[in-house]
Amino acid sequence: MAIVKVRVQVDGVWTNLTLSNGKWVGTITAPATTSYNLANKYYPIKIEITNDAGTVVTKDATDATLGEALRLIVKETMKPAITLVSPSKGAYVTNNKQPITFKVVDEAGGSGVKLSSVKIKVDSTTYTTSSTGMVSKGITNGYQFTFTPQTALKDGSHTITINASDNDGNAATAVSSTFTIDTVPPTLTISSPTAGLITNKAALNVTGKTNDATSSPITLTMTLNGTSLGTVTVGSDGSFTKAVTLAEGTNSIVVTAKDGAGQTTSITLSVKLDTTVPELKGITLSPNPVSTSASVAITVEVS
Repeated sequence: MAIVKVRVQVDGVWTNLTLSNGKWVGTITAPATTSYNLANKYYPIKIEITNDAGTVVTKDATDATLGEALRLIVKETMKPAITLVSPSKGAYVTNNKQPITFKVVDEAGGSGVKLSSVKIKVDSTTYTTSSTGMVSKGITNGYQFTFTPQTALKDGSHTITINASDNDGNAATAVSSTFTIDTVPPTLTISSPTAGLITNKAALNVTGKTNDATSSPITLTMTLNGTSLGTVTVGSDGSFTKAVTLAEGTNSIVVTAKDGAGQTTSITLSVKLDTTVPELKGITLSPNPVSTSASVAITVEVS
């Protein structure tokens, strides 16, 4: 008996082997898709042996003796991708339990995201998909995760780092980002004019100081009688001065400071401009003439 033909089948493709030094050898091409999603997580290989009498013997992955050797495990090489959704890099937020949303997506037909590999580190603490506050939902080829801190974070800058792998062991490129929490509105004081000022000069300087310890610089705006005067320049020490021109009568000045997190502090001033000139309409002295050292009543009429 002589063996005249040996061939193998993988994923429906047959390859003939060649006799070399008493053994049948050859090269097969692994399937282009990971075997992870197959029912048994491997590609079964079938071997067909034919002798010169025409007898054919077939072995496959179910064979009790050689079955395990006929199971080809194929792993993808593409690593999954991590995308940070929110908060964006460098963002200022007012919520000290700011939810962090991100996506992990594997290639189409890939082994899929390994849930146990997904980790998010907030500052020095690492959280997993089983941590309290972590919620996930399936999306195309992966998952979207939202992690909500269960303990309030302090005002200031915070660093997050996200890691994940697929089921074939390919690690995604880690994503790191920072965001700043600011729960305190900016400070704002007006040193001039004083509230309720009455003046006869239309030209007026509004001066004061503003600051925010967490999310400076401050954006300062001002309105006069409901009309915007635009953005006011704020010095490095927080001081500002804005020249305004009052209208006759009562004027409303609103100064608003906004920090990087979008929180605002406003002060409203009421200032009255009165440029009218008093007019002496008449004066009466009674009695007139009067005795020495006697009292004289004076009546003045002014408009």
